[in-house]
Amino acid sequence: MQVGRVCVKTAGRDAGGICVVVHVEDKNRVLIDGETRRRKVNVAHLEPTSKTVDIQDNADTSAVKSALKDLADVKETKPKQAAEKPKKKARKAKDPAPKSKPAPQPQKSKAPEEKSPQ
Repeated sequence: MQVGRVCVKTAGRDAGGICVVVHVEDKNRVLIDGETRRRKVNVAHLEPTSKTVDIQDNADTSAVKSALKDLADVKETKPKQAAEKPKKKARKAKDPAPKSKPAPQPQKSKAPEEKSPQ
């Protein structure tokens, strides 16, 4: 990977977005920007294309976006939107909420009554 390489993000929230390598961190991680969020990613999550753009190392977002506009061959794509999840069916209420039993009353202890001496 080199600075200016146009790639397609293949994993994560920005999957399907076109990006440009802005800075090479090491052999496994690069900083990208473009139709994706500007962030460091693993190169395994990128699909490099044969296209390159002329940008400087650590170029700002506006420079990257203008370079992508000049590149007419790469069409703008939006990541796939997840299908709407089916909603859970509402439970049918068989009985209204169970009535709670009243709290038991404390019982008086029955101590033997003292008898008066007569």
